[in-house]
Amino acid sequence: METVKAPRTCKVSSKNQITIPVDALAATGIGAGDRLVVSADGAGRIVLETERNPIREFAGAMTGCWEPGELDRLREEWD
Repeated sequence: METVKAPRTCKVSSKNQITIPVDALAATGIGAGDRLVVSADGAGRIVLETERNPIREFAGAMTGCWEPGELDRLREEWD
């Protein structure tokens, strides 16, 4: 039989801060230092999503598209 965990609660502090339970963070892959996008989704509901980082997503995506030295030759044309 599968065990179902009870929902965890947290309290909003006087500075409007919360502490997210560790098991919820682990389940989502969110960790210390991650940037989150916060949006309201109706009364009593807040959605947290990791911020999209296009640089990280596409870094290295064009590897192998240019012959060795070809980009250097193109850059020399700019001068």
